[in-house]
Amino acid sequence: MLHDEKPSNRSSNRPFQDVLKANMSRRNLLKRSAVLSAASFASSLVGNGLNSRTAAASSSGTSFAGSLIAQSLNPEIGFSPVTIAEAIVDSTVPHISSDYQYDVLIPWGTPLESGVPEYAGDPVNRTTADAQLKQVGIGHDGMHFFPENGTSNTKGVLCINHEFGRTPHVLGKALPESVSDVRTMQHAHGVACVEIEKVNGAWQVVLDSPKNRRVNFNTPVAFGGPAANSPLLQNTAGNEFQGTVNNCANGFTPWGTYLTCEENFNGYFNNSQVDQANAPDDPALGEGSPLTGADERYGVTAEGFGYAWGGTSGTVFDPRCDTSNPAFVNERNRFGWIVEIDPENPTAKPVKRTAMGRFKHEGVGGTVGAGGRFVGYMGDDQRFDYCYKFVSQTSWRSMRARGLSPLDYGKLYVAKFNDDNTGEWMEITYRNPAIRDAVDEQGQPVFRNQADVLVFTRVAADILGATPMDRPEWVTVGPTGDCFWAMTNNSQRETADAVNLRAPNPDGYILKTRDSGNHVGTTFTWEHFIFADETHAEGDERTFSDPDGLWADPDGRLFIETDGGQQKGLQDQCLVANPETGEIRRLFVGVSGDEITGIAYTPDRRTLFINTQHPGNGDPTTTNFPAPTDGVTIPRDCTIVITRKDGGIVGS
Repeated sequence: MLHDEKPSNRSSNRPFQDVLKANMSRRNLLKRSAVLSAASFASSLVGNGLNSRTAAASSSGTSFAGSLIAQSLNPEIGFSPVTIAEAIVDSTVPHISSDYQYDVLIPWGTPLESGVPEYAGDPVNRTTADAQLKQVGIGHDGMHFFPENGTSNTKGVLCINHEFGRTPHVLGKALPESVSDVRTMQHAHGVACVEIEKVNGAWQVVLDSPKNRRVNFNTPVAFGGPAANSPLLQNTAGNEFQGTVNNCANGFTPWGTYLTCEENFNGYFNNSQVDQANAPDDPALGEGSPLTGADERYGVTAEGFGYAWGGTSGTVFDPRCDTSNPAFVNERNRFGWIVEIDPENPTAKPVKRTAMGRFKHEGVGGTVGAGGRFVGYMGDDQRFDYCYKFVSQTSWRSMRARGLSPLDYGKLYVAKFNDDNTGEWMEITYRNPAIRDAVDEQGQPVFRNQADVLVFTRVAADILGATPMDRPEWVTVGPTGDCFWAMTNNSQRETADAVNLRAPNPDGYILKTRDSGNHVGTTFTWEHFIFADETHAEGDERTFSDPDGLWADPDGRLFIETDGGQQKGLQDQCLVANPETGEIRRLFVGVSGDEITGIAYTPDRRTLFINTQHPGNGDPTTTNFPAPTDGVTIPRDCTIVITRKDGGIVGS
């Protein structure tokens, strides 16, 4: 996954390692079975009387439970793990447990309609702007399976994010040279909704399905929530709302819609007046630039990530992406949101839900809390940024019955961690005097209303004193109510402590929290599940680094996917853990240069979908996966379909 490597949090908020210094001397790092102290809640599942669309969400994903009993689970993990010795023999192909098998599905360039050419890895003729509109995109990441009729294990819509594709990988050249080149790249990003079906034991695309759909950087979208009509989302150019980009992880709702999360959107905006080949490593865009301090907080720079969609050396390609164009000064504010997509209605506009805040959304771990309220936990994936939570105003059922979106009305919170294994969820609201009365260096109000607060959520969170974390990425809600957070790494952490978060922290860790009030309270308790570097000892087969993707299945197993340099010669991997005992087994290992990410599953959990992103980093001399090894064919992002050979539940 492409990340913005420059921290943009310049606040003086108390860092998390300081909290740990006061805390870690009181606890055992190797403790595995402790249950966070929390009130016991009466069980009240919302599965009763679900309509088919609600069942589609609930049966195929994290259990959308109401009140949960605080309990411990001890799920079975009975498969033979991939050993380190087995995995390092050949990095050109994946490796899977001997109890499992895998197939390849929807690699980049797979057609969604008849008559559309398939990109098969030709290093010269890769794809075109027109073809990419009707093909599966690149950068496979978060995804979710919506089963037909809410119950099917053999047919449904797979919604999948296309996070990023480096310019040379997509175009075969260092920089775009035309508007057509830019459109090709833009159409490769976004989301694909793909109807798939299992036929004669193999999954395949249902060509020409009316549910097949591509949502890209140029797709018309709508805005909902408190900031929908904000002047900060309007351009003097008067252009319509369009597009989604850098779609990283995801979530889904109990009413059967897909939530795609915009992460490093800042990298697609650049100054067309700057030579991209020699762009300065500086956030300033030059004299007369519309860049503001708030823009800097979101990492907008002159060079972006080198995509040059705005243009280069004085040539403009897409004025929406050109930060030197004052007519589109607020275009970048239109990105960094959670976007809701209806997989059953391909004609409906995707809607950006502003009540959930604007930052670099990694994903959203959803559940149903007290009173039937939808709760979404979210990480802001950048070094020293924050953990967030959104709680709908009231029961999601009653809101939808009244024609209201549960994602447009509610409260947004940011986390502050305390020394004593407790924490506070601080509401991000203009009603708070600390936010309402904040002024800039010129003595002018930072915010005028709640819409401003939501557009610049990071700035408001800074003011509240939220706790800077080590790249909060995926978060998943387990069946006992615990939330697991992936803190992937932080190579720029400076404070070292023998019993503390590592400084620097190259390997990351997984944090466990439990909220008060059955997910809707404003306090929580916290502890660690594991530090990744605890698995690196000689002879420890559990070894992993850089935890990223997470999924807690209904039995309590924790699936862990990695994104970064693994130890002991391994490539990125998917592991299965028992949070109660600390047992971890390796299910799958990817190929050289890839990331293992995304996770989806059929209702019976006998089919698991994961993704390999940027295999070989696009270099055919490293791997040609999923094509036969020939040293020429460009490797392609694709989905991996995993099943047990005995037909059992994946992970067991």
